[in-house]
Amino acid sequence: MKLNCDLGESYGMWQLGQDELVMPHIDMANIACGFHAGDPHIINKTLALAKQHNTMVGAHPSYPDTLGFGRRSMKCSQAEIIDLMLYQIAALDGMAQSQGLTLSYVKPHGALYNDMMADSQVFTAILHAMQQYYRPLKLMILAGSNAQKYQNTAQEFGVELLLEAFADRRYTESGSLTPRSQSGAVLDKVATLAQVKTLISSGQVVTDTGKAINLDADTICVHGDNVEAVNLVKEIKDLCQEAICQETICR
Repeated sequence: MKLNCDLGESYGMWQLGQDELVMPHIDMANIACGFHAGDPHIINKTLALAKQHNTMVGAHPSYPDTLGFGRRSMKCSQAEIIDLMLYQIAALDGMAQSQGLTLSYVKPHGALYNDMMADSQVFTAILHAMQQYYRPLKLMILAGSNAQKYQNTAQEFGVELLLEAFADRRYTESGSLTPRSQSGAVLDKVATLAQVKTLISSGQVVTDTGKAINLDADTICVHGDNVEAVNLVKEIKDLCQEAICQETICR
């Protein structure tokens, strides 16, 4: 199970996250493209850090909302979504190539990610952008009980999906994330590690009602916002390594 993390989200003199500490422990870096955070210097610096640790690189585009950190939904037309996606992907792709790196996938950020999962028109617009790009890139979306519906639509556009689970978020029975406004939506350390263990061992998570549901995920999203979060990422990485070792022994 690969770990992915949103990185490169500083801006100018404003610093966010512990990129240098978390990068050695993840497999996939979702790098901000400048619309919600990140600037040319931060992007280049984050790419260099990914290259140093041999971490896979992905674009992390958003609505053009630096002030709101991309967490506010915007009434963009499909044409506007296609263009803002292409603009951000191309920028990160070009800067990655300048360092000898290959951009592998795209993971929308914040409100754009949420809208993609809730609004078929937004999802379709994003797929159009991915289809129009000059080479194939994978699109990361939320793993859930209705993932097959998204898979079927993506196949029509020739886009391959990556399904992600969240280490520290409680799930509903429908496979969606419990809204942050609800109590218990964000798991503590003990619950997070327990959820990751269950996900790795059985491909399931326990929902807010106590029911276990299947969650077919390719990757787990982790966070490196502070030193405590980085330490948690290390423990999650250890769980993934243990699972690999046990699988190898069993074979």
